Amino acid sequence: MSGLLFHRSPLQTAFAALREDLVHEDGPRISTMRNYRFAIVPYDPKDEFALRAEVQKLSNDLVAHGWVVLSISLQKLLLDRVRTLGEDQIRWIIDSEREFAEYDLERGLNSVKDELAPLIEGPDGLAADCARIIQDHVAAWPDRADRTLALIGRAGALYPFCPASALRRHLDGRTGNVPVVLLYPGERRGPTGLSFMGMHSPDNDYRPRIYP
Repeated sequence: MSGLLFHRSPLQTAFAALREDLVHEDGPRISTMRNYRFAIVPYDPKDEFALRAEVQKLSNDLVAHGWVVLSISLQKLLLDRVRTLGEDQIRWIIDSEREFAEYDLERGLNSVKDELAPLIEGPDGLAADCARIIQDHVAAWPDRADRTLALIGRAGALYPFCPASALRRHLDGRTGNVPVVLLYPGERRGPTGLSFMGMHSPDNDYRPRIYP
């Protein structure tokens, strides 16, 4: 039978390696550091639906083996934060963007960035929301941390407001030692370089494991 039938896509290869490291007999080993269980799975943004299929397969497999999978949507967290502004403020932001964009598209986009950045960036932004979800789970199930996986996805919703790598920096030390995987829409450039959505300059960081 042709070997082509057994060819794995990059995403399939990444998730197979991730699963193997998660269910290792000595405990999850998605990082070389015991107290830094954070990894990244980069993928081409056009493969969003293929990614979701791999996430579903991995989640079903882990749950069948007694794991808990926390699926955290950055898109939902972002929209939840935007809604706290109230309808009047949201309408003002939209109208301002349209007004500026009539003369300069970049200026219109920057006007939105200026308004939303305080909501989503920094240690009190979306990173705090992700940390809270994970910490609440650990508090409720302290004996399940080693068999819990937090999957942070829908990161494309952050473009062009802030790079997903910024979120990772502000999550460091706030996840109760739960294995965390960031699903990263973008390009891998070199051994440790990642370009968010293929548009940002590569962010190089040697700490997180990048799969595969």
